[in-house]
Amino acid sequence: MSLHLMFRITNCLQTILELEPQLERLELGKDLLKEFEQLKSFLSKVNHIDLHEDDVARIESATASFLDELRGPLTAIDRTGSQARFLQ
Repeated sequence: MSLHLMFRITNCLQTILELEPQLERLELGKDLLKEFEQLKSFLSKVNHIDLHEDDVARIESATASFLDELRGPLTAIDRTGSQARFLQ
């Protein structure tokens, strides 16, 4: 796999994994967090996997869709959290 493809896959996985603290605050996020261990494992092995441009493009598309679907719930939690901090 080219370094460019590996970088793109790594970027997708790290972007998702960075959401872990926010997902812990979501009710449905607890189910998603179970999958994070698999993502972390995959991330550690990504340099040994033979991927092609179309594979990477699908993963990037899936990552974008996942982030888009989380935008609403995470924004609601951020607003609630901000309001709670403001009231304190």
